[in-house]
Amino acid sequence: MTIIKALRVIALIAPLGVFAQTHSTWSPATEHPRQKTAFQTSSGWIPQIDVRSDMAIVYGTGDRKNLTFEQRVQSWRDHGYQIAFMTGIAWGSYYDYFLGKWDGQNHLGVGQVTVKGDTIFHGHNMPYVVPVASFLEYMKKAVVKRVIDAGINRIFLEEPEFWARAGYSEPFKAEWQKFYGFPWRPQDASPENTYLSSKLKYQLYYNAIREVSNYGKAYAKSKGVDLKIYIATHSLVNYSSWKIVSPEASLASLPGIDGYIAQVWTGTSREPTYFDGKEKERVFENAYLEYGSMLSMTAPTGRKLFFLTDPIEDWPRDWADYKKNYQATFTAEILYPTIDNYEVMPWPERIYTRPYKLAGSDSAVLIPKYYSTQMQVMINVLNKMPASKNRISGVGSIGVLMSNSLMFQRFPTHDGYDDPQFSNFYGQTLPLVKRGVPVQTVHMENLGYPATLSHIKVLVMSYSNMKPTSATVHSQLAAWVRKGGVLVYCGRDDDPYQSVMEWWDTKGRQFHAASEHLFGLLGLDPHAANGRYPVGSGAVYVIRQDPKEFVLQHDGDGAYLDVLKKAFENDARAGALILKNNFYLERGPYDIVSVLDENADAAPYVVKGPVIDLFDPTLPVLDAKTVAPGEQALLYDVARVADKSRPAVLATAARIYSETVTGKVYSFVAKSPAATQNSMRVLLPAAPASVRVTDSQGAAVADVQTSWDEGSHTEYLGFANSPDGVKVEVTLP
Repeated sequence: MTIIKALRVIALIAPLGVFAQTHSTWSPATEHPRQKTAFQTSSGWIPQIDVRSDMAIVYGTGDRKNLTFEQRVQSWRDHGYQIAFMTGIAWGSYYDYFLGKWDGQNHLGVGQVTVKGDTIFHGHNMPYVVPVASFLEYMKKAVVKRVIDAGINRIFLEEPEFWARAGYSEPFKAEWQKFYGFPWRPQDASPENTYLSSKLKYQLYYNAIREVSNYGKAYAKSKGVDLKIYIATHSLVNYSSWKIVSPEASLASLPGIDGYIAQVWTGTSREPTYFDGKEKERVFENAYLEYGSMLSMTAPTGRKLFFLTDPIEDWPRDWADYKKNYQATFTAEILYPTIDNYEVMPWPERIYTRPYKLAGSDSAVLIPKYYSTQMQVMINVLNKMPASKNRISGVGSIGVLMSNSLMFQRFPTHDGYDDPQFSNFYGQTLPLVKRGVPVQTVHMENLGYPATLSHIKVLVMSYSNMKPTSATVHSQLAAWVRKGGVLVYCGRDDDPYQSVMEWWDTKGRQFHAASEHLFGLLGLDPHAANGRYPVGSGAVYVIRQDPKEFVLQHDGDGAYLDVLKKAFENDARAGALILKNNFYLERGPYDIVSVLDENADAAPYVVKGPVIDLFDPTLPVLDAKTVAPGEQALLYDVARVADKSRPAVLATAARIYSETVTGKVYSFVAKSPAATQNSMRVLLPAAPASVRVTDSQGAAVADVQTSWDEGSHTEYLGFANSPDGVKVEVTLP
């Protein structure tokens, strides 16, 4: 995850003796043999970061002082974790390569270079690379091979990134000549050069991942290992917004890629956006769209997808800010009911052990106990979170088309045409999200999969900020419309990228705008004006405005929403287009709510109890929960427990092991990082006669908090956590 872009992570490494002294008798691997939850760390195991997810993703092959890479891996294995590996594919602590130790040649010259001649660095002597042959050879032989030899069969290649502002180095110029067959052109000189430069950046990392993954799979197979390779990447929404080029959706077609981590967190989602003429942070809404774009990229392919979020972020804030935005991004990720795999956090060593400097202050403090407790409750919710066939409330059959080419025309600005804060995308999506419509994003690259448009009734698209990747895309769209789909096309088609050297204006085609080819297949005038046009069993609506105009101006989206209402209700015949101010999802025992602000409806959303408030570290049982605009809630509905006569831990800031019911005694072991506080609600058929809490040595734990709630039949327990396990024995009357 990109947090290292701003801050170098200093791993907190315990001496090897610590690993042996505190070996655990209960482990995720033996009692939870899954790869549902994970975290990434560059540290060896220490008790303060024993997160209790299924999988520990060990970061980087670098050796530490008194600790080799293999020993770091073994330290997590010794504590029962399934092991995976992650490393950067565009940057990393590859000093032996960059500084010449690996092959005798200094390779700092492979860095990505701006028009000013500056190399873009990720850290000292750590450039973002142009993935030339020598770098790929290093990645294969010095990194991937070592990881497989260490007995690891899951590799995550992180962040294949080429900065849009780069493209001026000698290695890049050489790659241009090889790819296009003519000499390099500076991207700042014309829109066409910018587009071609971005396409090459895209292709370079596509090729890099293909080559490295093919090598890894073949080498692993030679050793009898079934290797899985995943890509850890920001969303297409974020990369386009931040002006970074990456292969994104095209990787899903590579046979060597088994899935993704969707790297979404406060740092990506707080990027300001425009809506109703105002530019500001809209963290929940942005996160919801980011996760959605990752889902649409992978869902038709059947690849495994992990959603990530982070309890803190790169830049110094205050703990109230971290908490508020963590809740917003966390709610956004669990509102997608088909995804139940999660990276619960990156860098636990940073979160748990490093004092964090607060905004506007010279002081630095460790994570407050109340926040680490809440965070661990939320993490253990993810350990249990079921996939669900339930759908989020609202109209879910409106889609917005997107493509990898969104990244191709973000930088620099040409001919005065600007797309401030990626507003051509948000102009299509935010007017819907802000009114409680769970709009779906649809990847153009996946149109060949039947499932891609199977649930879409109305599809919105624009070529104001992206372009079609092939003529096949238009054939697929036209066929969908003729079968009854409703297409809403928004755009003036006057941006300077309409005439770049691409398939619609080369090899005998002479279309002046990409949409002209699509309109021809639909039987429309290439310059069709505003209006509705019947096509086969479907229809096309044309809005001759760029979508950015819907959000850059106050009340600028009225006409857009009117068209969508007609398209949805009259042409798609999909029922009423319901506008509201909230999202709600019932998922197993959990109620998930987000109430949207900047909406004409300012009413709160009320959930009737008894419910346990999982965003409150004291886990109160409420008769009702009121969620105000701009807020989110995660609740445990006690009424949905199927068997209330059977004791069960409903919510906890620790992971539960070794649950047993023997006669009138219910017992279990709770494990969580050292120096943190547990908070839990235990469902019981009656108030307990006694509660005994002991440590791993059998000694009584001090300062145990207990209280009984008769309405929910739950016992509250609070005590200090331990990675070695705290045993709880509840005796019933």
